[in-house]
Amino acid sequence: MTTAPPTTSGLRIDQLDFRHVMSHLPTGVVAVTGVEPSSAQPVGLIVGTFASLSLEPPLVAFSIARTSGSWPKVRLGGRFSASVLAEGQDAVCRSLSRKSGDKFADVPWHPSPDGAPRVNGAVAWIDCEPEQELDGGDHLIVIARVLRMSTGPGEPLVFHKGRLGSYRDTVAA
Repeated sequence: MTTAPPTTSGLRIDQLDFRHVMSHLPTGVVAVTGVEPSSAQPVGLIVGTFASLSLEPPLVAFSIARTSGSWPKVRLGGRFSASVLAEGQDAVCRSLSRKSGDKFADVPWHPSPDGAPRVNGAVAWIDCEPEQELDGGDHLIVIARVLRMSTGPGEPLVFHKGRLGSYRDTVAA
């Protein structure tokens, strides 16, 4: 078993247990995409931690593993698009999750007004520019300003207990 360093309370949290417990929280699947300035090629990655942060000013937040090779390339482009993937876009998720190769070879997309790739068929698009990065342990917490946004039809792709699936309305909140 792998354990984390002691917390301030002196307790150790087993990393596998932590991942298992947190897998019970369903998350959306968001493609964060931009254009690498040096090559003018699309770059991107998948995040499951995307959330609204502030209404005034409009801000979003998400976390990125410090080991990500894609986020530094997206960040260099300045502006990026976040596409909330739709149910049935599992293949898009897998393509953009790859560590190497042409991630966009099988991903249909169109450019945002800033040129960042927006995934076709996504249920929402949020165009942003990074404002701040904070320390989040083995991740970076990115705070970004929302520049423009829109929605499309359909239901979101959901990640839950290590699997991709769909969301269905059952009871109004």
